[in-house]
Amino acid sequence: MRQLLRWLTPGLGIKRWVALSLFGVLLSNTGVIFLTYFVLMELRGREPRVATVIEGVALLALGAVIAFLGARRLIREVVWVLHPAPPRLVDAFHRQRVRRGPKLVAIGGGTGLSTLLRGLKAYSDNITAIVAMTDNGGSSGRLREELGVLPPGDLRHCLTALAGEEELLTKLFDYRFTAGSSLLGHSFGNLFLTAMADITGDLEQAIRASSSVLAVRGQVLPATLEAMELVAILEGGEVVRGEQQISTSPVPIAMVRSEPEAPMALPEAIRAIQEADAIIIGPGSLYTSLAPNLLIPEIVEALLMSKAPRLYVCNVMTQPGETDRYSVADHVRALQRLGGPDIIQDVLANQELPQRLLEKYEAQGQHPVAFDREACKALGVQAFSAPLLDEGDVVRHDPAALARAIVEWLLKARKESGEKILPFPTEAEWSAKSKGWL
Repeated sequence: MRQLLRWLTPGLGIKRWVALSLFGVLLSNTGVIFLTYFVLMELRGREPRVATVIEGVALLALGAVIAFLGARRLIREVVWVLHPAPPRLVDAFHRQRVRRGPKLVAIGGGTGLSTLLRGLKAYSDNITAIVAMTDNGGSSGRLREELGVLPPGDLRHCLTALAGEEELLTKLFDYRFTAGSSLLGHSFGNLFLTAMADITGDLEQAIRASSSVLAVRGQVLPATLEAMELVAILEGGEVVRGEQQISTSPVPIAMVRSEPEAPMALPEAIRAIQEADAIIIGPGSLYTSLAPNLLIPEIVEALLMSKAPRLYVCNVMTQPGETDRYSVADHVRALQRLGGPDIIQDVLANQELPQRLLEKYEAQGQHPVAFDREACKALGVQAFSAPLLDEGDVVRHDPAALARAIVEWLLKARKESGEKILPFPTEAEWSAKSKGWL
């Protein structure tokens, strides 16, 4: 009863609109009564006043307009209280209801996955990023060690990569503290995700909250919610634990495993793979970004059972201690050792590397990944190449060029299989976005 009386508190700004709506309904009902009286008089053979019809219609129309205006203002007041700065209604419906483009699943970790997502979001709103959860370096490693939380860094990279036009919020999530002993090196986004996970008790809820804030196109999912540690057995038998330690080891890697040995996959990640129209693995560090996802048995099983075409995007350069002297086919072999011979169907490699950058990278022990098409074909994998590089002074994938090459691959794969190209975007629209690639 006390809660009901609170609605009568002066200044709430809604009682007047409730009263106006009720007054409009009352007028409309009066108009209906006038019209009903007219019809009854006609049925009884009496001659009713014509004015009764006019009055009835006028009251009905006037009451409907007043009730509509009152209800409209009442709804606006309620929406303003629940969300003081709501988006335009059409934008909200597009964001929540209209998911355009094919269902694309991107699997990986590190900066390679976020680079891929930045390009793909131009072609689809139905992107799911499945992110490895073994990072133990930098801010993520410190939070993991001090608080026992799952590493948020790669999740944050993917969230900001898929963000809409929230430029300021994206900069805020990527902001890294440069002073203070306890905050030095931490990013705001990592701290936000960690705090939100603690408040909600669930990293999934923390990611959903962040996705809403950043207007993310698609979804970002951790591959697992279990605390997962990457373990490498190096050539010679030495065992190295931790993603950061493995990536800096000078000794070649013989194999990798995880502890626990069979972590459970996030159910939503499995569902996304099952419903995917296409699956892209990589780019990213072979053993420390891609392998952790393939060490989860449920993810491997879902990939092998999926009917969607599966593409591996190979790295441009080798990584010292991790993929020294690896060709494209060597990368494929490593993936097949982890997930079986059918884990991927196609592989995309970079076409060429600018000569002016070769000397710089070779001095660091990095070399272009050799494109050996026939060796890939002998492994049962179709290989193709395209110019994928950013035109800067750093060797990295260009998001737009990478996305265009993947669009070309998917269109070709669907034509060859005889399947529909998907309802949106149409083939013509995709061709226009591809700017002459198709």
